[in-house]
Amino acid sequence: MASDTGTAQLAPSLERLVEEMNAWLAYLPLLGVAVVVVLLAWLLGGWLSRRALVGRLARGNPFMQDLARTTVRWAVLLAGALVALEILDATALVGAVLGTAGVLGVALGFAFKDILENYLAGLLMSLRQPFSPRDHVVIDGNEGVVVALTSRATVLMTLDGNHLRLPNALVFRGVTLNYTRNPSRRFEFDVGVGVNEDLVRAQSLGVETLRGIDGLLAEPPPRAQVMALGDSSVKVRYFGWVDQRSHDFGTVMGEAIRRVKVGLERAGVDMPEPTYRLQVTNKDAPAARTATPPAAAGGTGDAETSVDTRARTDIDRQIDREQRDSAGENLLDPNAPRE
Repeated sequence: MASDTGTAQLAPSLERLVEEMNAWLAYLPLLGVAVVVVLLAWLLGGWLSRRALVGRLARGNPFMQDLARTTVRWAVLLAGALVALEILDATALVGAVLGTAGVLGVALGFAFKDILENYLAGLLMSLRQPFSPRDHVVIDGNEGVVVALTSRATVLMTLDGNHLRLPNALVFRGVTLNYTRNPSRRFEFDVGVGVNEDLVRAQSLGVETLRGIDGLLAEPPPRAQVMALGDSSVKVRYFGWVDQRSHDFGTVMGEAIRRVKVGLERAGVDMPEPTYRLQVTNKDAPAARTATPPAAAGGTGDAETSVDTRARTDIDRQIDREQRDSAGENLLDPNAPRE
């Protein structure tokens, strides 16, 4: 009697289990068709992403080509997944999946904010490039020669030969000073001239000296300007322009300072040194005395000494090696549109 009662209680559960198994068995052909649809969508997306038309739409930009191919592949796969869900009559699941994907996307966006920001900045800079390979730039206070632009970072070679990686987001937001875009660059330096000197003569002597320096441009011409009146001297500022494609900017400026200093000394122009007044506290000692720093040892130098002012190639080999190493992921294209 007890066994008959137990069997009667289990009968509804067994019948329900059999019904579910029959339903799943009837569902298997549709499930197989849905799986086939997804696989075909994956293969079709891969085939379409490799078409030349996708590369032409990306305008030859390797970063955009990769992004376009990935987008096409996943878009076709998503369409296939939606068709498969429609076959399985599970379209109601789409809303739940999209809602979950939205929440997950927001969470991932906050978690990988910096990575996504650098990736997006790299994408935008690859479309309209703010600089070209080997441009001499200063980005947010970081100076160097541009080596490569990757999807995550901008690679510079510093002037002392060090590898420098800047996040693309920093480069995109930062202020960029490009010395290569306009090769003509102006330098300036100040010379203190005695208050009793003829300032017009001092200016003319300095400008004439600048005109004879190798690497200094004739146009715009060098010039001089009186800037300020000090305690014991008048500040005269000299200006000159250098073509950085053929001559080294720092070397030309250093040679200009040397030549002007020697030229003014030879012409007898007074360039007074600082004078200090010392206060003595001892009552038996003199109340005050004046001290002038001794003149620098050595003569006035030779203004005619030849100095090589040509452009330096100290880090060219290192830049070549870096560019070879990053050739596969360098997004910089000399023929791309520039800002």
